Amino acid sequence: MTEGVPVLEPTAPPREPAAPAPSDAPFSDVPGLLDGMPRQRGPREEAVAEGGEPALAAAPRSPALRPWLLLPTPTGTPFTFGYATLLCLTSLIATNADPALVHALLQGSSTDMAHLVRTPELVLIGSALWVAGGVTSPFALAFVLVLTALERRIGGLRTAGVFLLGHVLATLATEVPVGLAVLAGHLPDSSLHRLDYGVSFGVAAGIGALAGLLPLWLRLPLLAGFGWMLLQDLLAFADPLTNWGHLIALGVGLATWPVVRRSYAARPHPAGV
Repeated sequence: MTEGVPVLEPTAPPREPAAPAPSDAPFSDVPGLLDGMPRQRGPREEAVAEGGEPALAAAPRSPALRPWLLLPTPTGTPFTFGYATLLCLTSLIATNADPALVHALLQGSSTDMAHLVRTPELVLIGSALWVAGGVTSPFALAFVLVLTALERRIGGLRTAGVFLLGHVLATLATEVPVGLAVLAGHLPDSSLHRLDYGVSFGVAAGIGALAGLLPLWLRLPLLAGFGWMLLQDLLAFADPLTNWGHLIALGVGLATWPVVRRSYAARPHPAGV
């Protein structure tokens, strides 16, 4: 070492910064990313970038039960809702009006042979504006539930067609033989003036049509239960013409299956309907 000459101490070379990983480097060790693709942001990185916790995969949700679909609404089932409102009004009249007035109204809209011969269109429509037994009767409840379910599946126009078809055909099938029997002398003339009104024929046709749109596990109990009830009424022989009319109307509804099924298949339906 020479005096007066500064001696430089050896120093470590500066640390070179690490080279950044290429953007197209594979990330096969990260689940959920594709091999051979540019760098993808994983679930944890996305959550951290957004300032939150990693998002968990959402479990598939089953269709929610919506019991309110069983009842008519002005927008969802306008035909059933409007018709049910009208039946409530006529039931209030039948309950609170003068009995003589109520009897005159019912007699004037009765679908007996005397009225069918004179004003068939008027009485066929007028007789369907009343509920025999009032709004608490079984057929009134069936009217709301069955026509609501049918209208949600095939629409208001076709539901009205099924109802009217059952109402008209079952009425004619039970009243025309009465008129012929009177002409043949087998029944008295008073049989031409029997009181006949209500929505039960149309409801029976609606039940028959709706059964064709239900799964088998619902269709069979519905038809078996309703058919058994009608047979019991027929065997009781309290009102055989009306009881036969219910069975005929049910058969009319069953005969509409090809039409209602095509209509159901052609319409969009919300979940649970």
